[in-house]
Amino acid sequence: MDFSLDSRTEELRADLLDFMDTHVYPAEAAFAEAEAGEGWERPAVMADLKREARRRGLWNLFLPHSPLGAGLSNVQYAPLAEITGRSPNIAPEALNCAAPDTGNMELLSMFATPEQKTRWLDPLLAGDIRSAYCMTEPDVASSDASNVTLRIEATPTGYRLNGRKWWSTGVLSSDCKLLVVLGLSDPDADRHSRHSVVLVPSDTPGIKILRGLPSFGIFDRVHGGHGEVVFDDVEVGPEALLGERGKGFALGQARLGPGRIHHCMRLVGMAERALDLMCQRAVSRVAFGAPLSQNADVQRVIANARVNIDLVRTLVLRTAWLIDTVGAKGAATEISAIKIAAPRMAQDVIDDAIQLHGAGGLTDDYPLAALFTTARGMRFADGPEEVHRMVLARRELKRHATG
Repeated sequence: MDFSLDSRTEELRADLLDFMDTHVYPAEAAFAEAEAGEGWERPAVMADLKREARRRGLWNLFLPHSPLGAGLSNVQYAPLAEITGRSPNIAPEALNCAAPDTGNMELLSMFATPEQKTRWLDPLLAGDIRSAYCMTEPDVASSDASNVTLRIEATPTGYRLNGRKWWSTGVLSSDCKLLVVLGLSDPDADRHSRHSVVLVPSDTPGIKILRGLPSFGIFDRVHGGHGEVVFDDVEVGPEALLGERGKGFALGQARLGPGRIHHCMRLVGMAERALDLMCQRAVSRVAFGAPLSQNADVQRVIANARVNIDLVRTLVLRTAWLIDTVGAKGAATEISAIKIAAPRMAQDVIDDAIQLHGAGGLTDDYPLAALFTTARGMRFADGPEEVHRMVLARRELKRHATG
């Protein structure tokens, strides 16, 4: 494994760092203001950011080995995704590399018909629309996707959907035109063959958005909110089925593997920004007659942060290399490992940075509170850490099983 940057990645990295300094960080104030306001639309500056990113060639970097994207490998994408994690509410979307669109585009690129690609994938790749992934439900343990109960019933004219979803990210924004919905289509089949995925236009009659869901008492407005959605006799045609009927569970797993490592790449960047802010605070703040940087406890926290960030980064890069060489299925153990390690590491580093900033770290004067909320949420996103521990432990125990 050689994780040194090749010339193309070096060039993209230099351009991306400049883009962050000249465009993304200056836009953070506008997004903070929008977050505190009303409505679910992104600040107008996002359109400007997208245009500039596309002009620079910093666009659709996330699709590995694909002519639809930048053609990068996962190892090449990792240091770039890490940089976007330094401003996770802005930079990924500005590069058209934000969830849930990335996962939905990956699904469409792998399983969609030519007609579905023309209708949905092309405008998503162009950044003209956004999408939502509707899997999680409020009344079942959605950490086990085979529990999903929203009904997808076959009709003479297609399919009828009835049920309720929540944590459907981005669904409240007017930019969201597509809902990718996982539901129960074959209740009598094997538990991993009961579900299907359908592509539902967001303006289809029968779709009702009940509310936006706050996280830590805050609405994630700049992402279009996390919505609770009711499907009441929603009718779609047969062309709405993605892939094969009864293969929804497999499609969901195909979608989540790459998404998990992308989250972890960005979490490393979030922790790096927190460490930068921590060090800047330590050398500039004086307490009890000396800079904080001279305090042994502060030095211990900074040293631990450096070690833990580098450990997780190395594990993420190794996982990216494995996905490139043996595929996401072959790297399943490592994907679970980074999904356990990265959110916890980032949360701990950001929490230490907040502590070093005193009560100011809790305010919007610094990006730390927003970073902490995002990192804490990542312990649930794409599977809670308990499920990944269970999966990882079972694989380890299987190697020692007898008989």
